[in-house]
Amino acid sequence: MRAVVSFLVIALAACSSQKPVQRADDAAAVTEHQMGQPHAPITTGPRVILSSPRGDLAVHVDVVSSEPALMKGLMYRQLLPADDGMLFYMHEERDWTFYMRNTLIPLDMIFIGKDMTVAGIFANATPLTEELRSVGKPSLYVLEVNGGWCARHGVAAGAKVQFVETEAAAR
Repeated sequence: MRAVVSFLVIALAACSSQKPVQRADDAAAVTEHQMGQPHAPITTGPRVILSSPRGDLAVHVDVVSSEPALMKGLMYRQLLPADDGMLFYMHEERDWTFYMRNTLIPLDMIFIGKDMTVAGIFANATPLTEELRSVGKPSLYVLEVNGGWCARHGVAAGAKVQFVETEAAAR
């Protein structure tokens, strides 16, 4: 658990200290995110590695943990590059619910427990709805990726999860 907390501290340090929705080194991405324009792929920074029957899969992530950033999530984005996502650190493990208000693209929501396994997946959440989605199991993290990503890659409940920092995240 200490390694997970260290990862998040380092990952969050790579983000803006006031608004950790985006990486501090990419001010253009913050503007694009806020305006609903396409988002450039994340090629450096923290990654989430998920195990699957086809091998380990890496997702480059923006990490969010402040209440405003958790509430905003991926709202207004028109595009999420294929292997990018957003990792929500929820601060406590419980049965979390998410909605898709102002979210323009379908998403897979991967709920991750403190034991670093996938507790469950809500696949292909319909955009622009306020229907509450959960998996009925406690999670400490939620990883959002493009809708259909989990099915395409064979990621399912019980998959092992790792957080990996890169040199860019350690800055």
